[in-house]
Amino acid sequence: MATESKKETKKASAGEIQKLRIRVRAYEHKILDQSVKQIIDTALRFDAKVVGPIPLPTEIKKYTVNRSSFVHKDAREQYEMRLHKRVIDIMNPSAKVVEALTNLSLPSGVNIDVKMM
Repeated sequence: MATESKKETKKASAGEIQKLRIRVRAYEHKILDQSVKQIIDTALRFDAKVVGPIPLPTEIKKYTVNRSSFVHKDAREQYEMRLHKRVIDIMNPSAKVVEALTNLSLPSGVNIDVKMM
């Protein structure tokens, strides 16, 4: 019985679709959108099926700082950093698509995580 289930999982994995998941993060949303457009254009140039960009929730980090070091303890300033995120899925990527994406030059300040699923 255990051997039958192993055979079924092997058959299911053989018919499974490979997916390249790209997570793009940046502090400025305009640069992020330009980078995402560049990634999608590169993937579509090699006839890959692209799903996305899917916007993820913006991560907001807030910092509160005393305005004065000695007097006026109630006077404070607040700062925040916003981290914008997008996800792009590329279905059945060929070797040409992967090579083109690795040679892609993106602006500084854009962080990319790539996973093969």
